[in-house]
Amino acid sequence: MATPEYEAVPEIAAKATPGRAGTVVMKFGGTSVAGVERLRAVARRIVAARESGNRVVAVLSAMGDMTDEWVRLAHEMSPHPRPREVDMLISVGERISCSLCAIAIHDLGHEAISLTGSQAGIVTDTAHGKAMIVDIRARRIHEALDAEKIVLVAGFQGVSTDYDITTLGRGGSDTTAVALAAALGAEACEIYTDVDGVQTADPRVVPKARKLHAISYEEMLELAAGGAKVLQLRSVELARGHDVKLHVRSSFSDADGTWIREEDERMLEKALISGVTHTIEERVYRVDDISVARLFEVLAEAGVNVDTVVQTGDEIVFSAADAEGAEADAALETLGVPWSVREDLGKVSIVGAGMRSHPGVAAKAFATLEELGIEPQIVTTSPIKIACFVPRGEVERAVQALHSAFELDTERAERQHA
Repeated sequence: MATPEYEAVPEIAAKATPGRAGTVVMKFGGTSVAGVERLRAVARRIVAARESGNRVVAVLSAMGDMTDEWVRLAHEMSPHPRPREVDMLISVGERISCSLCAIAIHDLGHEAISLTGSQAGIVTDTAHGKAMIVDIRARRIHEALDAEKIVLVAGFQGVSTDYDITTLGRGGSDTTAVALAAALGAEACEIYTDVDGVQTADPRVVPKARKLHAISYEEMLELAAGGAKVLQLRSVELARGHDVKLHVRSSFSDADGTWIREEDERMLEKALISGVTHTIEERVYRVDDISVARLFEVLAEAGVNVDTVVQTGDEIVFSAADAEGAEADAALETLGVPWSVREDLGKVSIVGAGMRSHPGVAAKAFATLEELGIEPQIVTTSPIKIACFVPRGEVERAVQALHSAFELDTERAERQHA
């Protein structure tokens, strides 16, 4: 696995005041706040954390599919709305959630203050739509916590170094929460969602998928990159870079979820493979007669995030998300070299820290696919991952077979430990 470039959050650790133990950051996703009753339930959970003696900062997403509706309206107004104005528009959903939740908390007898990303001191670069956090100036949050208030922060947004509202990209509220946990020296960052933790596979594809009780940062990074949607990839990178323990759990249950943390020996003593993940939302490109440096310079300038990269001779193969296909196509057209794209493949990955010290994982994986008559078109590996592109129509069969072959439907796969 390539080492990611961590989002810079300068001098955060130094800003956390010693003795301020007991701070917890809680993040609630869109399904968790989708409606008045769910927001009231979130308010009660936040208040319970406060009454347990914690200093509480909660990061909220927009209600349900509200952000998608704002984006639809923007494109109804114009086929090419300016990114700055889109950010101005779509940042409102999280503010609505925070203000409504604060109202509910007040009715429960506690003091709360809702803050926009900029009011919370989240400073980003100027890349509208996928901004990166460059600093957190948490003075106002600290002051509110010292006044024994619950702090509600609008996720997914900040203010740029040019003083414009920016958004952090799909799933950006996860990144907001992790960055705040690092900045505040929180004991943990709790990610509340509509599933009960990280599963060994997508339960919609594998009904017998099991919840993992613990997983390493490195494994979660590979699962997220491979298509698992429970956490935004950037948030996991940030958590690993600042040693923020993550706890992914359900908004609708009090049960423990999945802890994401540094690897320990107990994890390796359990299941060899932690999960099988997949995505059908990638395009695979082949480019000839160009240097690697020039190709990826142009793609970077176009804002295209590249995943898989394979080079054989003069041919370079790479993958990019479907959502960035237009940008990738336009960038390649400027180069004046032969290129092609395939949109009929999906990626299936098996991930597990245990495969570093256990030979034969690749043999079992490819034998399983061969028995199904599935021939991988492209294969890439890391010390803890094997990923292959197969026809999109075969993705679900491949996931189900690999999940069974590595016995991920058994109790051993759960990695239960204290």
